[in-house]
Amino acid sequence: MNATMYTPAHFEVTQRDEMVAFMQQHPFALLISAGGGAPEATHIPLEVEQRGEELFLTGHIARNNSIGDMLEQAEASVLAVFQGAHAYISSSWYSQPNVPTWNYMAVHAYGHARIVREQAKITEMMQALLIKYEQGQAAPVKWEAVPEKLMDGLLKGITCFEIKVERMDAKYKLSQNRSQQDRLAIISRLETGSEKEQEVAAAMRMIEQAQENRVFVTKTSQ
Repeated sequence: MNATMYTPAHFEVTQRDEMVAFMQQHPFALLISAGGGAPEATHIPLEVEQRGEELFLTGHIARNNSIGDMLEQAEASVLAVFQGAHAYISSSWYSQPNVPTWNYMAVHAYGHARIVREQAKITEMMQALLIKYEQGQAAPVKWEAVPEKLMDGLLKGITCFEIKVERMDAKYKLSQNRSQQDRLAIISRLETGSEKEQEVAAAMRMIEQAQENRVFVTKTSQ
């Protein structure tokens, strides 16, 4: 998959650690594979695993999900899209007449998929996923509390996979190409909006602070 995300220099993020942190913070991704034919896509959570110098994404889909046929192909090429907060930006907030736009943050991860067939590994992956997302619940579901027959049936109904990440693109389109006056006006407006709009405003403020320190880094994981 040779596609790349359109990323003007103003909006490009190149720090690998920042991209990894972003994916970890926004794990619900869009997984896309073409497989030599029409593209297939599915929405699923993906885990981000650092193994030495290599980066992997792991996940699972329903066995009947047609994208699984593409992942079954040897060295299936895939794209995982991770998206963060986004917000409409009205040009009425600018100091000079212009057109509206949309601010957003996204990371694209490209690589090749491999189906995980080892039963022990599948069980390990699913147990880790359950613990991660249940630990904050008032009465978290325990793996051993699910009837064995039911769990066996569920495990037989999924396809687990891993993706070795070969390259990443990241874009934070957060009005970096506007004047400071306009950027601060946008932040002020967004801070009074929805939760997502406030999240965009917070990311914009972090960029403002980074620019003041002459460093372009936004730590979304903080």
